[in-house]
Amino acid sequence: MMSHSDGPLRSVTTHHLSKGIVFYANESAVKPALSGQAKPLLLMLPWLGSRPHAQAKYFEFYLRTGFDVLVVESDVGKFLWPPWGLELGAEVLKLLESDRFSNRPLVVHAFSIGGYTFAQLLVHVAKDTQRYQDLINRVQGQIYDSLVIGSLERMAIGVSQNLFPRFKFLVKHTSLLYFHMFKRQTVDYFNKSIDVFWNKPLTSPALYFYSGNDVLCDPEVIEKLLEDWRRQGISVTSKKWEESIHAGHLRAHPQEYLSVLVHFLCSINLVPLKAKM
Repeated sequence: MMSHSDGPLRSVTTHHLSKGIVFYANESAVKPALSGQAKPLLLMLPWLGSRPHAQAKYFEFYLRTGFDVLVVESDVGKFLWPPWGLELGAEVLKLLESDRFSNRPLVVHAFSIGGYTFAQLLVHVAKDTQRYQDLINRVQGQIYDSLVIGSLERMAIGVSQNLFPRFKFLVKHTSLLYFHMFKRQTVDYFNKSIDVFWNKPLTSPALYFYSGNDVLCDPEVIEKLLEDWRRQGISVTSKKWEESIHAGHLRAHPQEYLSVLVHFLCSINLVPLKAKM
């Protein structure tokens, strides 16, 4: 366990809970937006291969606005071999139900393939919604940034560009061959996760960030998904840029990004209107 001591985040402690899972607790006296409510928890699911300094921009924003943050990393093995991804989903669910977190209002912020990691968690929830009803009710908001959605080819491009940009064509074709060879262990799992995500057990308000020039995310599919969710009665907000950077919208459009994000968090009563930006 280690402490940070920089600026307004002096009182943040870092707890490494297991491989790839880190909990940042803000011990300062930032009060929840609604009195009597437990301190909200942000479940952050970063993009594959993201660097700590890139993640820090996000979780520091949340810590400053009164959240504690649980970061769950996706790794390429859990993506390429979904049964491991399902194990991670089960581990995160168990953690969210543990004494430390069980009474916390939750917000999910998933980036790129992190959305797939979250879908793996939802596969377990969808199998037994009664068992997880309390958890479903605790999710106050869901935020998706650069969701990798569309064909398997997009997923393969995602893996190759995020992790092996110098060999992206080779990796893309190898990934596609691999998905083809292990269809029962990969493609069938992906389809199941995507299906659960599309018709998900969560009905809390959702916010989507995406762009028209993102090769990893098909804007038409995103728009169809959002339309479907609205039909299911989910309140959906979206912010689309014609040109931006995959999982880098905050870097490309900082003011707009934070303004939309703060507005969303205020709308679900988890951030006071005077939130620091």
